[in-house]
Amino acid sequence: MAEIKKSNNKIIEILDNEVQSDKAIIFHHGTPGDASFWQPWLDTAATFGMRAISYSRAGYGRSARNLGRTVFSNNTDISEILDSLKISRFISIGWSGGGPHALATTCDYRNLGAICLAGVGEYGAADLNFLEGMGQENHDEFGAALSGEKSITDWLSEFASNLQSVTGAEVLEAFGNLIGKADKAVLQDGYADEMANVMRKGLALGFTGWVDDDLAFVKEWGFKLSEISKPVFLWQGDDDLMVPHAHSRWLEKHIPTAVLRFIPGQGHISIGINYRDEILKQAQDLLRHEI
Repeated sequence: MAEIKKSNNKIIEILDNEVQSDKAIIFHHGTPGDASFWQPWLDTAATFGMRAISYSRAGYGRSARNLGRTVFSNNTDISEILDSLKISRFISIGWSGGGPHALATTCDYRNLGAICLAGVGEYGAADLNFLEGMGQENHDEFGAALSGEKSITDWLSEFASNLQSVTGAEVLEAFGNLIGKADKAVLQDGYADEMANVMRKGLALGFTGWVDDDLAFVKEWGFKLSEISKPVFLWQGDDDLMVPHAHSRWLEKHIPTAVLRFIPGQGHISIGINYRDEILKQAQDLLRHEI
């Protein structure tokens, strides 16, 4: 992986497939994660002739922490990436916890649209019960985040420290009843090892990225979904047991330009594997202004 030095001399860790273009896809990983999560997508995007760049959000991998960051303020790092790599136009793709960050980039004048894969809605919204349908671990995690930085840091140190050395077999076991048949199939087919590798890299230097993600998720995002004017495509599998379907429905309701597609028989993880080519074709059309 490469590094970009920001204007304040802090580091952002990136991956770039280096296709020669000033238009690009910017990829936003989930929580937790790092830039390497998107390596297969970068490789496939290259076969489409598209520039594709992923980054490790502040506090993950080797990316320096941005204490107090919000979903919207993450755009500052995106702007640094765009400026450094001389990208004039881009679209964003975000998965799960990366979904809100992808949506936030529609506020950038260089953005042409966003694709959100199994993304979460905004905590505290009057018409969304954020935790309804999630497992007890999610309730405990976000409860800790609501109590502040020390509380969520202590919680992650106690309950998630094993992820710094996790194996693929342990990832599969840990997901347990949080995943359906489609997700179990792709994890058992070797993808669990890839996810374990991403978690080890993302958390190698600690939990600050995860801490700051959770703190950002229980605050207002910092921008209004109702003011998004760029095209937005929402994808979710109907076998997604990790992010309740109500989140996609809520995003569709509040984003004027949103188009929601539920995929039968796909889960939280499998949708990004089994529909990768179709999603990248959609991204290509966005970059060409054909949507």
